Amino acid sequence: MNPRVVSVEVTNKYTLKLAFENDETRLFDASPFLDRGIFKELKDFNYFKQVKVAFGSIEWPHEQDFSKDTLYLLSTPSLS
Repeated sequence: MNPRVVSVEVTNKYTLKLAFENDETRLFDASPFLDRGIFKELKDFNYFKQVKVAFGSIEWPHEQDFSKDTLYLLSTPSLS
């Protein structure tokens, strides 16, 4: 079972800095998903920046979300 997200920060174009409950900080690149279905709206960077933590994962106002498992498994360790 992968850890829950406890905070999210937009670091640059479509990359999120995620803090997990196990004290790891990881980077998630959302850009590969931006041409798919409900995620197309995230191309609007002002909208993308409205991301928030919800239920141990992340979501946007129109309910686009990524599971904590996807976020953890497809992210890379942050050096900072």
